[in-house]
Amino acid sequence: MENYFNTNYKIPTTTSGKTSQLMQLFEEGLKDIFWAEKALIKEIPLWIQNATSVELIEVLMNHLEETYQQVDRLAVIYRSIDKKVEVKLCEAMEGLIAEVGKRIASCEPGAMKDARIVASTQKIIHYEIAAYSTLYQFAETLGLNEAAELLLVTLYEEKTTDKKLAEVSGAFIQTETTT
Repeated sequence: MENYFNTNYKIPTTTSGKTSQLMQLFEEGLKDIFWAEKALIKEIPLWIQNATSVELIEVLMNHLEETYQQVDRLAVIYRSIDKKVEVKLCEAMEGLIAEVGKRIASCEPGAMKDARIVASTQKIIHYEIAAYSTLYQFAETLGLNEAAELLLVTLYEEKTTDKKLAEVSGAFIQTETTT
């Protein structure tokens, strides 16, 4: 697995107050992404039902399975820092999920609807990549090695899904431009 980060950079934590604040940010981020992942578990099956491309359905089904694993991983991270699992509404993810619903509803089944599902899903994946990148760096800085390792696994999965979605969308673009 590639390391996507410059781990030489450390967020300054010269006083215990800053370390405590960083830990608070880390915990807030965990609450947000935990809510986001749980929400995606409910939404991804709807996207699968609306997709027509076998390849897209396969990518979405794989990502749904990974999302279940990511939720489990987040619970392990909570245990590793001796905290009870908590969730907090992630307004950004809520908005992104709503956008997918609108895009799906406004399009007939077929290549363009599949392309809209891919585009919207990639926005969500990019949000997750940003969230997990930040959480990974915080965990590294705080010396939370188990959490950092688990976050890196999830980050790798998200980046891999993004690449697969990009490959699938290329087929839709080609289909539309040749018909």
